[in-house]
Amino acid sequence: MPLFISSLNSGSNANCYYVGNAQEAVLIDAGLSCRQTEQRMKRLGLSMQLVKGVFISHEHSDHISGLEQLAWKHQLPVYITAGTLKHSRLPQQSFPIHHWPADNTIHIGALTVTAFPKEHDAADPHSFLVRDAETCVGIFTDIGVACEQVIHHFSQCHAAFLEANYDEDLLENGRYPYFLKQRIRGGRGHLSNQQALALFRAHKSPFMSHVVMSHLSQSNNSPQLVAELFAPHLSNTKLIIAPRFAETAVQVVG
Repeated sequence: MPLFISSLNSGSNANCYYVGNAQEAVLIDAGLSCRQTEQRMKRLGLSMQLVKGVFISHEHSDHISGLEQLAWKHQLPVYITAGTLKHSRLPQQSFPIHHWPADNTIHIGALTVTAFPKEHDAADPHSFLVRDAETCVGIFTDIGVACEQVIHHFSQCHAAFLEANYDEDLLENGRYPYFLKQRIRGGRGHLSNQQALALFRAHKSPFMSHVVMSHLSQSNNSPQLVAELFAPHLSNTKLIIAPRFAETAVQVVG
């Protein structure tokens, strides 16, 4: 059974990713408004009725700003760690809240969602693998470094949303203040284009069919730079660049 994936939005303005099969789906993060989420899914031919839960990676506003209205309107279960919930200041009475079990694995129909910790400057940041019986999709954004957890999970993926936040030269020579540059590149911020490529080249599986380049900086990166950097190394993997203000086409994985 294939999985269907799309980036509904990706960037410091808002993040939301769709992964599902023909019967059920999940959203990873909810940084878009409820209305924008609904409109973009409708344009893609994706049904909100299939969405059975929202998984929150961390409490930064570009990942949760649309969550309250979306989860309340559609009464979606929200899967979130206790640390992230505490620092998010989200209301806990408007929609169902679920904390992660000890093994960090949630079963939703034929889908299995596994959370794993990552390096990012948030209270309790996690990334996710979404699987069915045959196919695995990973979400690897807001990652300061490709740690052992990231490498282990990335190597299992048939498709991945992979952060390529900044070009090192553009960041170094750009207008950001020094403290912000250090936050971005300091090991608990974001992956650079070059770090993302190193992870991809060294640890992608031979069966990875899609890589969706995600969370590109508006000031310190460009889709052209990412595409040119990755092009010689793709082999049979399809490259998609996730835009900051629009959805990607639905990709069929598996």
